[in-house]
Parts: sequence; C-alpha cells; structure tokens
Amino acid sequence: MSTITSALVSLDEELGADKRSVLQALSARFVAEGRANDADELFAAAWAREEKDATGLPGGIAIPHAQAATVSQASLAFARLNPPVDFGSFDGPSDIVFMIAAPDTAAEEHLAVLSQLARHLMDDDFNASLRAATSADEVVDLVRGAIGEVPAAAAEPDPEPVVTAPASDAGITVDGRPAKIVAVTACATGIAHTYMAADALTKAAGEAGVDFAVEPQGSSGFSPFDAQQIDDADAVIFAVDVDVREPERFAGKPVVRRSVKAGIEHPQELLELAAKAATDPAAARVSGDPDAASAPSSAQNESVGKRIQRILMTGVSYMIPFVAGGGLLMALGFLLGGFEINEVANDIAVSNALWNLPDGGLSEYLGALAFAIGSASMAFLVPALAGYIAFAIADRPGIAPGFVAGSIALLMNAGFLGGIVGGLLAGLAAWWLGRLSVPRWLRGLMPVAIIPLLGSIFASGLLLLVLGAPIAALMSLLTDGLNNLAESGLLPVVGIILGLMMCFDLGGPINKVAYAFAVASLGDASLDNPVPYYIMAAVMAAGMVPPLGMALASTVLARDRFSPAERENGVAAWLMGLSFISEGAIPFAAADPLRVIPASMLGGAVTGFLSMLFLVQSQAPHGGVFVFFAISPLWGFLVALAAGTIVTGVAVSLLKSIGAKKREAVAA
Repeated sequence: MSTITSALVSLDEELGADKRSVLQALSARFVAEGRANDADELFAAAWAREEKDATGLPGGIAIPHAQAATVSQASLAFARLNPPVDFGSFDGPSDIVFMIAAPDTAAEEHLAVLSQLARHLMDDDFNASLRAATSADEVVDLVRGAIGEVPAAAAEPDPEPVVTAPASDAGITVDGRPAKIVAVTACATGIAHTYMAADALTKAAGEAGVDFAVEPQGSSGFSPFDAQQIDDADAVIFAVDVDVREPERFAGKPVVRRSVKAGIEHPQELLELAAKAATDPAAARVSGDPDAASAPSSAQNESVGKRIQRILMTGVSYMIPFVAGGGLLMALGFLLGGFEINEVANDIAVSNALWNLPDGGLSEYLGALAFAIGSASMAFLVPALAGYIAFAIADRPGIAPGFVAGSIALLMNAGFLGGIVGGLLAGLAAWWLGRLSVPRWLRGLMPVAIIPLLGSIFASGLLLLVLGAPIAALMSLLTDGLNNLAESGLLPVVGIILGLMMCFDLGGPINKVAYAFAVASLGDASLDNPVPYYIMAAVMAAGMVPPLGMALASTVLARDRFSPAERENGVAAWLMGLSFISEGAIPFAAADPLRVIPASMLGGAVTGFLSMLFLVQSQAPHGGVFVFFAISPLWGFLVALAAGTIVTGVAVSLLKSIGAKKREAVAA
C-alpha cells in the first residue's frame, strides 16, 4: 500500500483555525482511510508530541507526528492550509503540513521511508512544487517520488553521515583555517526532525566553509563516525532531544548542546558557537562518562527556576527508592516484632540467629531483621538526596561530594533542608572544578580524585563551619512547632496545608517538598512522639486523592465529560491512586489544569484535615492501601481518603459542566 493517497491530501481546505483542529481533522482522515482505528487516540499521541515541542519549522512548514498502537500502517497526510495556521515556528504560521503516523511497532524500513520525506522538506524546490500543485494526485506523485515509492527525477538524499568540503573562502574558522566540526542530531521519534536538522546543519556548513560531518541518529539506525573524524574535529554539536548513543566516543571534545529544533532553525549560530568553543579553554566538554555525556541538551535553554526545579526533582526521584523500600521494611518490622521493635532491633539482629532466637521467638527476630535493614536504607535518605542533587548539577563527579555533604547534614541534625543545601553546594563546587582548564596528564585524575576531594572539603566544610547549625536550628523549630500544634489541637490545620501541597502539582516540586518533609520526620517518630506518623498518614492519603478523584469522575460520575482516552486513563488511575502514585492524575491535569488542579486541592485538603482529626498514623512512607498493616486506625484512613476522593470527583464533574461543551462535541 502507498504511504500516502489522494484521500489523505487536503488542498486549500478549511481544517480549523488552530493546530488542534488541524490535527483532529487529519487524524480523522487516517481513520477514514483505514490507516488507524481510533482518531481520538491518534490525535492524543500527536498532541502530546506537540505539547512537548512545537513541530512548526522555518519556511511555513510543520511536521506533526506520532507513533501509536492505533495506527495500522505507517502513513502520511498532507494539508496545504489557506490561511496558514500557527504550529509554533519562530518565523510565523505554517501553510504546508505533513502529519506522520506510524505504528508503535513500526519496522525500521518504514521509519526510514518517512525520514526521507523530512529531508526533502529542506529542499526549497520540493516545497515550491507542493505549493504549486493543482491536484491531490500531483501531491501524491511528488511525495511518493521523494520517499522512493516511485522513481523520482532527483536523486534521494544520502541517509549516511554527510561530509561537506570546505569552501574556498571559509567563513567560520579556527586558528585561521576552516573549522572542523562534527555533529549528532536526534529527536524523540527519530523520524523527521533528526534528518531535517542534519541537512540544515550540512547546508549551513557548506555556505560557511566548514569542514563538517553529521551523524543522524534516527529510529532506523545510524552510521557512526569513524574514529579519525572525531579525533580531527575541533568541536562537536549535539542537536538532540534524547540521549546521544555511544557518547563516550567524543570524550574531551568541546561541545555545544542544543535542541534538535535549534539545529533546524539556527544552524549557522550553532556552527559559530562550536567554532568559538574550540578555542575557549572554559568551554563545556564531553565527559568520558556515557551517562553524563548523553544528557539531553534541553537543559541549556532552561530558565533558572526550571533548572533548580529539575535539579531538586532529580535528587528526590533517586531518593525515593531508598525511602519506599526502607520504609516498607520498617513497617513490616513493626508488624512482626511489635511497636517496640525499634528500640531493640539492632541488638537482636547482631546478637541472635535462626538457631539462637530472642525471647520473642521467630516473629520478633524476623521483625528485628526487617526493621534493621529498613533503618539502614532510610539512613541513606539525606545523603542520597544531596548526592543526586549534586549529580544533577555536575554529573557523576558530583555524587561523592554530595553524599559526603548529606552525611554531614545528618551529623549536624540539619535534616533534609541541610541535605538540599549540601547537595547544591557540592554540585556547584564539582561543576566549577570540572570546567577548569588543566594539563592533559591531570584530566584523568579530576573526576575520580581531585573533584571529590576539593568538592567534599568545600561543601561539607561550609556546613560544619557556617551553615549546618542555623539549618539544624530551623529544623528543630519546625519540629517543635508541629509538636506544639499537636498538643494545642491545631494539627488538622497542618493536615489542610499538607493536603493542598500534595495536590497542587501532582508529583512536582511542591508535592515532593511535602513528601520529603514527612519522610524525613519519620526518623524522629516514637511512641512518645507520634506526630511524624500523623504527618506521614496525612501526606500519603492526600497524595492518593487526585488520581482516585479523576478515576471516580471519568468512569462513574461524568463519563460524558471525558474523552475515550481519558476514560481509559481513569480505569488505570484507580490502581495508581490506591498505590499512592499521584502522577496518575497528570494526564487529566495536562488536558484541563484549571478544573482538575483546584478540584484535587479541595479533596486533598479535606483528606488531610480528616486524617489529622482522626489522628491516623502511618509507619510506612509509601504503598497506599497496600500497607494497611502499618496504618492505624485503618478506618480513619479509609474514611478520610473516601471523603477527599468524593469531593474531588464531584468538584471536577461540576467544573467540567460549567462553561465547557461535551468532549464528544469538541472532538467532532
């Protein structure tokens, strides 16, 4: 079957005033032609890609694309829009739109065919022919010739890395000679932007007289540079939205990292930056560590706020496995060994064995082992948080100074706030040290010896000498304040605040701050001080509300206000909510944040209030209803959770009925 047919071509038709309408219309055409089974699902996949990064390109072109299970055959739909529609290109709206639809299991040869079209879109003559076409059949012939389904007059673009010879009057130079630059391009799907960026850079390099080679890393595979090309290069460009494959090949080379779209829109600028980096001793260089070198380039263009958020979220995400596993083991220890097992667990674990059981028998022994292992895991909470915050700033050289700074924060009783500060200090120190220009003989020692040594001295020394004591005093003030609230009967107010924080950004930084505070407080919990258990229960219950509320609304209360895809997400959200995975509500919030987030916060506040009112305790930091054995009273937890879920479900159902048409009407 042909990749494109005349029925998939739209010439100067009115498909809508915005890109959402255009994508919905083209998705419907794929279904009408039997190329896909569900227009809503295909549109949702294309729209998710569009929200991640706009697909409008210079010259009035847009190439929205998606891989989805609903697609039965890799296909193209074409629209020539009059008037043009804004697809997010910096130079204005697009009148030429190709929508690429591929199965999620598309064969490499199919993806290679589609990538050929993307490369032709960098050809001005090809685009002019599309704009001048007078019939759908003429467009089909042009496209099929471009992708090689029928013979074409012009030779197909070479899919291999392209090397351009330097022009006689070189425009971009290094040390008075034409610059030698290599580049890697890669986008999320590897179908279109990868090859368009490669061709745009190649064209710009030829015009600027640059000795240039590019390695497009597409879904259909890639042909790697030979080692000599890399050795001879003055600098490397990573125009990528995903990890670079085999990045260690470029270790030590000055690097310019940008998005793949920047390679399409601003190739001349990237080449100039690369040439400048080649002679700048302080320029960023590709790490010899595969993980560090492959980091996506998008961080280069982040705002300060976004970068700080990403750094903190990285630390929290790496910390959570220590917390979840360790916390569940501690809860199991309480279940098996009783509520006083925390006082004797280490002694029993060291002094006893299966053939030398303690007085409490096998149950107490196993409980002590579980609690001891869990406590050891939980002890990594602050060091892991600090270590991976530093990792997010400086890659692997930052891990050791970060872990040391986190351990010092524990020593100073500075808690998770001290860990955050220590991780930031360690990461910044390691990052700065890594940018120093040092002799070649010293470079190998920098990441394994010099940076860990000096970074640890700087970050941990500051905590010990200056910052640790004030942070510890602040943590003590917070803990004492919570205890005073509990004694004065105002603990439900804390529950409301924590509930609002847990539901504000659904797994984002504010949610994670509340969660990290609750988990860090568990270390101070005891029978005489149950406040941390109250906090943990309120945080976990409130965090379960958004996905459960969305599940209730989309599958029971207001099905007609949600799309088929959202109703499917609602089914999955039941389990995610019961498991305390707040992110289960993100698909709903992304589609309709002004209704979903306020409704979630309202339900979360109700749940946090009731959980504190009933003095519900949770000795487990994760697991939702599946750690029922660590929650008491269980009835209080379930009542608080059910109340918040109902409030959220009803609220979002009512909000969706105000000022909004039914989703089916919108989709039509």
